[in-house]
Amino acid sequence: MAVMFQRATERVKLSSYIKKAGFALLSCSFLLPVSAQAEGEVNIYSARKESLIAPILETFSEQNDVVVNLITGSADALLSRLRAEGDASPADVFITVDAGRLHRAKAAGVLQPLQSEILETNIPSHLRDKDNYWFGLSQRARVIFYNPETVDPRELSRYEDLVDAKWQGRVCVRSSANIYNQSLVASMIEADGAEQTQAWIKGLMANLARPPFGGDVDLLKAVAAGVCDVTLANTYYYGRLGQSDLASDREVYAKVKPFWPNQGETERGAHVNVSGAGLTSAATNVDNAKRLIEFLTSQTAQEWYAHVNNEYPVVKGIGAPEMLAPYGAFHADSLSLSKLGENNRQAVELMDIGGWK
Repeated sequence: MAVMFQRATERVKLSSYIKKAGFALLSCSFLLPVSAQAEGEVNIYSARKESLIAPILETFSEQNDVVVNLITGSADALLSRLRAEGDASPADVFITVDAGRLHRAKAAGVLQPLQSEILETNIPSHLRDKDNYWFGLSQRARVIFYNPETVDPRELSRYEDLVDAKWQGRVCVRSSANIYNQSLVASMIEADGAEQTQAWIKGLMANLARPPFGGDVDLLKAVAAGVCDVTLANTYYYGRLGQSDLASDREVYAKVKPFWPNQGETERGAHVNVSGAGLTSAATNVDNAKRLIEFLTSQTAQEWYAHVNNEYPVVKGIGAPEMLAPYGAFHADSLSLSKLGENNRQAVELMDIGGWK
């Protein structure tokens, strides 16, 4: 029986990137999904770009004899769609980025708990919802990036230290509307308290080279071009620049370096977030949805996230992305990512009060 992968309403056969990449198997220990063949279909709403999710979904489709129907869109638009469709939604799985957004989906009532020994074994508890409404599938660190021509890395230490007077006019950041920045601030509320976080926001705004702008790639390019000396960005954007077909992107990768903040013995570690998935409350293909989410924590899928998407695996034993491996291992914050969603409202309020546009 030929297994077809469906994208929206069109049936297409996608090439398998994983087969082309020929990834070497890595030695690691974690539970693998049951290999029994499934039948039927599974419907996915994904806020991840098609190129970042479709090939691994095709692999699942081929291995499990399941038709995968994929609809992609912006995270906010898909969440609104799930809300509007309610129990009539055809979606079985919702895939999106950032624990803050996953928390919003949970709070909106469009997800339901999923009990899975495989997921609980493969995914550390702080990288999944405490009530099993969503599960982190890949990690991304939001760290400091700097221009080594103008910054001695010994000048860098913690996120909190970016308010020092020596950074005045040297920092770039993106808008406070960005969920990645909101989640970083939410983590700081948990670590430092609201009062100190409010002071940090005000101090950071005083050190900007220019008002908040662009996306993470724009910020990395700004550091490379000398518009500012340091910025905050997610690591996978940096990795993608290094793998780009454009020489100009690879030049940015070569000019800018990551710095792992808050690495002291008593420090919490670098802020990390996830892309993740949850079982929708309207799901009708529950077994296939469960099998799919479990598959996304398999060795094949986790290697895909690392080596193609430049994201850090959630499963222990899988190597770091090649474009980030030269910068070594780092101590990551082990804060429960559920807190990022719980603190989001306060984070947005503090950013507004502090003048983070």
